[in-house]
Amino acid sequence: MKTKTHDKTVGILGGMGSESAARFFLKVVRSTPAKKDQDHLRIFIDNNPNIPDRTQAILGLGESPVREATRSIDNLENLGVDIIAMPCNTMHYFYSELQESTDIPILNMISETASYIHETYPNVEKIGLLATTGTMRSRLYHDAINEIEILGPDDESQKKVMNSIYGEEGIKAGNTEGSTRNDILEVIEVLLEEGAEAIILGCTELSLISIKEEVPVPLIDPSQVLADVVVKKARLED
Repeated sequence: MKTKTHDKTVGILGGMGSESAARFFLKVVRSTPAKKDQDHLRIFIDNNPNIPDRTQAILGLGESPVREATRSIDNLENLGVDIIAMPCNTMHYFYSELQESTDIPILNMISETASYIHETYPNVEKIGLLATTGTMRSRLYHDAINEIEILGPDDESQKKVMNSIYGEEGIKAGNTEGSTRNDILEVIEVLLEEGAEAIILGCTELSLISIKEEVPVPLIDPSQVLADVVVKKARLED
């Protein structure tokens, strides 16, 4: 019988969607096989809202988020974490720079999601992607999932996605119902008409909307994939 011997301490780099970071923590908790408090992982969260917007930086319209994010990584390192999770898709554009700033492994949500898709949906030929304009322009998922055709929204639909995330009535402002939810469902419907066999919710905010029951194909949530990988990497058994 396998018994738990030692767990790695987990650091979460948050603040790039504070509610998303909180939900990610909950996903890790719920993904952890536990029957009592002591079965859970030790987790430190640096929820740093001072990290500049990632899409604005990628588009050349704002400050790079690397310096401020590195401060948070330093904080987590000083707390003694063994692995770091970064539940923000767009921030992975800066992944190499961030990993170079520390010897602590930063789990890569994009590559882990690509591996998950290849293992779980080996016969899928077209996948729809909903993400920030920064993620779309940087082609993070296109490059990671290069054997599968990625279908993205057209310009008008992408504006709907961005408004649903960043708008005054968007998810970052605490709204997950009404026009925000309806717009996301409309964009998904267009991608389905184009032949999408699954949909990647490539922005952690999008996973906060309850739409699973209304979408007839698999919804792939990278933050859940990352949460499962965190538990797998952190739980050590002999």
